[in-house]
Amino acid sequence: MIEVGGASHTVEAWEQAYLRFETPEEEIRKFTRRFAVLGAADWRRDARVLSLFCGRGNEMVALERLGFTAIHGVDLSERLVRLYRGAGHRLVGDCLSLPVRSASQDIAVVQGGLHHLPDLEAHLPEAVAEAHRVLKPGGRFVVVEPWQTPFLRFVDWAGHGPLRRAWDKLDALTTMNDYEGATYRRWLARPDFVLSALARRFTPERSHQRWGKLLFVGRKQG
Repeated sequence: MIEVGGASHTVEAWEQAYLRFETPEEEIRKFTRRFAVLGAADWRRDARVLSLFCGRGNEMVALERLGFTAIHGVDLSERLVRLYRGAGHRLVGDCLSLPVRSASQDIAVVQGGLHHLPDLEAHLPEAVAEAHRVLKPGGRFVVVEPWQTPFLRFVDWAGHGPLRRAWDKLDALTTMNDYEGATYRRWLARPDFVLSALARRFTPERSHQRWGKLLFVGRKQG
C-alpha cells in the first residue's frame, strides 16, 4: 500500500488508478505467470505463505488457485484489504512492524510494494529485516519490483506522450507512477542499494532483471 506524504486524497487517487489499471482477473493471471517464473512449482503446497502489500488480495487468489492452503495477506489499506474474497487470512498492518509471529512463515512475497516506502534508505532495510524475522530458517523471500530496464524507460516515455490519452491502462499506470513521485524515482535510481539490502539477509536463489522488473527469490540467512 502506498503512503504519500500522509495525504489521504493522494492515496485515494492512487488506489483509484490501481483499480483501473487491471481487472481482478487480469491481475490474478499476471501473478500466476510470475509465480511460474519464480519457481513456485517447486514450493510445498502446505507452505505458510505471507503476501506483503497484498492490496485487494489478487495475489492470494492466485496462490489459492495454484493449490497453496495456508495464506496470509497484510496491507496498510483497510479499504483494499476488504475487497479480498478468498479462503486466506487478511490483516491490516505495516510492513515495518508486521503483526506476524517470528519464524512462523515459509515464504514471504512482495510484488510492487517496496518501491512505495517513503524513506528508501531507512525503510528498505527495516522491511527486509521484518521479512527475515517472520520467516522460518531457510524460508524464501520473493520480491518483484520495478527496475530500470530499456523497456521501463520506453513505458515511462510513452506514458508522458500522446499515447497516454489513447490507452486507459497506460494512463492508469502513469498516474500511479506520478503519484508515487520521488519514492518511485529514488527506488529506480538505487539498484545497487536495493540488491545489497536484499543480499544482506537473503542468499539469492533467483535474481533476474527484465521487462522493467526485478524478480528475486532469496533464502533466509542465519
